[in-house]
Amino acid sequence: MNWITNFVRPKINSMLGRRDMPENLWIKDPESGEMVFHKDLEENQYVIPSSGHHMKVSARERLKFFFDNGQYDLLETPKVFIDPLKFRDEKRYTDRLKEARTKTGMEDAILSAAGSVEGLPIIATVQDFAFLGGSLGMAAGEAIVIAFETALVMKRPLVLFAASGGARMQEGILSLMQLPRTTVGVDRLKEAGLPYIVVMTNPTTGGVTASYAMLGDVHIAEPGALIGFAGPRVIEQTIREKLPEGFQRSEYLMEHGMVDMVVSRLELRATIARLLKILLKTPMPAVATEPEILPPAALAAPESRPRA
Repeated sequence: MNWITNFVRPKINSMLGRRDMPENLWIKDPESGEMVFHKDLEENQYVIPSSGHHMKVSARERLKFFFDNGQYDLLETPKVFIDPLKFRDEKRYTDRLKEARTKTGMEDAILSAAGSVEGLPIIATVQDFAFLGGSLGMAAGEAIVIAFETALVMKRPLVLFAASGGARMQEGILSLMQLPRTTVGVDRLKEAGLPYIVVMTNPTTGGVTASYAMLGDVHIAEPGALIGFAGPRVIEQTIREKLPEGFQRSEYLMEHGMVDMVVSRLELRATIARLLKILLKTPMPAVATEPEILPPAALAAPESRPRA
């Protein structure tokens, strides 16, 4: 026990009326090192105003920013068999799950909800990278399948926000089995004529990229997101060559045709709503135009107009 830290300092603070300041009051920009006030950053959807760097956001924050007025109805989280392989490395898999659930307040890495974007009803599915790296296991795969089935029943398009390091190794082959299962869900949605849009956030890698993340009708990426199957360090070690600058980043992939567009988080709602209205052939609102100003002679009665 540290007597000065645990007893003397709290006593002095109480006498002077000092209050403990929250540790996350200021956040450092990873690119420029600039300190940004947390409240300002939250109001800007965790996009650094000066550099445009996109910070990671939780699944619940993502849904709040995306849906109209931040209102949505969560879909039920499926129950699956926990730790089917009785896996243990440095610690037990069940302990890792408990820690992740305590940290995020989620049952697993996927959160799905029903709501509307600019008045258009949709289903949205979000992967939370804070939950074991957004890894895809049985629970996450089942949640994605349920989201596709719900979209089919409700006849709504589905928007998926991908953020993952790949399949969950603690579940072995059972994790890899989720790749074909989710692919079938994508095919069924497309057969029903319902749009499927994927938004790839930082990072989107591994088996997720090799399955449902690259099967959308439109692929959108947030600026600077790392997207690929294997990471750049692994590729460099394998081919023993230096990779181009910006390799596997959103902008590089759009230039090479792997991503359709790179869109800032601040413009995602409007962009996705516009795309869905086009895909669903929803009538676009008429654009108001300025009335044409006619000369006085044109406004006169026909019989009083000067003849040519």
